[in-house]
Amino acid sequence: MAQVRDRADGKAAIRVGFTATRRIGGAVVRNRAKRRLREAARLMLPLLGRAGCDYVLIARGGVAGRAWPRLLDDLKSALIRLAADLGPPRSADAGDKASALLPDTRS
Repeated sequence: MAQVRDRADGKAAIRVGFTATRRIGGAVVRNRAKRRLREAARLMLPLLGRAGCDYVLIARGGVAGRAWPRLLDDLKSALIRLAADLGPPRSADAGDKASALLPDTRS
């Protein structure tokens, strides 16, 4: 559902792109899926996105008709997983807000 790449260019902006293939449906369904992903990203990326990264959200089958709370949960899970895959932020001022939502596991 999502991919991420750290730009490592020193800029804190979070960039995002959206894609939907013909396999999920016709143009109307694809556009609806991308609109829903766009709104979900608008709500979730400021909270869970990593500064300086590019995200690609990929519409999968069922995105257009999925219940809104479930879609938000799916995106939240994907963003948390991607943040874990990236590892710790490059610097303390990177603005990784996802760590504020996760329990502190340091001992």
